[in-house]
Amino acid sequence: MSALASPPDLAGVAQLAAGGAVVPERLRRGVRLARHTSIRVGGPADLFCEVESEDELARLVRAARRAGVPVFALGGGTNLVVSDRGIRGLTVKLGRGFAATTWRMNGTAAEAIVGAAANLKRLVLDSVTRGLTGLEFAEGIPGTAGGGVLMNAGAFGGELGGVVTAIRGVTREGEPTRLRRAELSFAYRRLDLPRDFVVSALELALERGDPALIAERIAAAKRKRSRHQPLGFPNAGSIFKNPSGDFAGRLVESAGLKGLTVGGAQVSPMHANFIVNLGTATASDVKELMRQVRDAVWLRSGVWLEPEVRLVGEW
Repeated sequence: MSALASPPDLAGVAQLAAGGAVVPERLRRGVRLARHTSIRVGGPADLFCEVESEDELARLVRAARRAGVPVFALGGGTNLVVSDRGIRGLTVKLGRGFAATTWRMNGTAAEAIVGAAANLKRLVLDSVTRGLTGLEFAEGIPGTAGGGVLMNAGAFGGELGGVVTAIRGVTREGEPTRLRRAELSFAYRRLDLPRDFVVSALELALERGDPALIAERIAAAKRKRSRHQPLGFPNAGSIFKNPSGDFAGRLVESAGLKGLTVGGAQVSPMHANFIVNLGTATASDVKELMRQVRDAVWLRSGVWLEPEVRLVGEW
């Protein structure tokens, strides 16, 4: 493993806690990020802080900017791979204060204000219990609402961007901001936001539906996931985006790559678009396996697969 780069200077670090920007005890050094990601790989954060309110987040971002400390926002860690060398600067994780959902019913429609740290699976369940339709596709998608919207998470023909009406968050200057739908640019597995914008909440528009139909859609999604997605091993979800008119998993399987292993990382024998951690994988193992898979698919099919997972940190 490569040596860590120099962390922010002590004076800069002190500024982050000065003036009540954050509770000093919650600003920690060298927190290993593997336990904060679903694939369980990744080195340390120079600085790590869990925040509990948008006001605290804004003050911390402003303090970090004044100190010249870069900020990385970490959600549920389900669609990213953190490098073995870790992340330079400050890693901010949204705490339980960002996990609540407020529901507002209006006749046959409903608005949900969802904290960015809210669990996506729980959000789907809550919507179903209220007889609301629009989120059935997300049943079983791991992670948080904030991470889900950043990648425009979707499955079975639906996408989170289809029900988002606004996004709340903090700008890179530390200013709380609300972006309306007209200001948002969703694409396949992507949302373009202003640079270094940290999402704090989503606003969703849902509708009342037939409870029987909603239940059947949920059951169908569960059946498909249980048949095709790997269980029991840490993973980061789908590794590559589906190319137009095809499926990444089919292309990887057609190249004979199921079970291909680098170190402790393996292309899942169950679903070829998943890389699983067999227990000893490093981030470098995962990255090298991704490279080998992409090269092999290109040579066999002439399709250049684009990563769906994000590789973050110092590689």
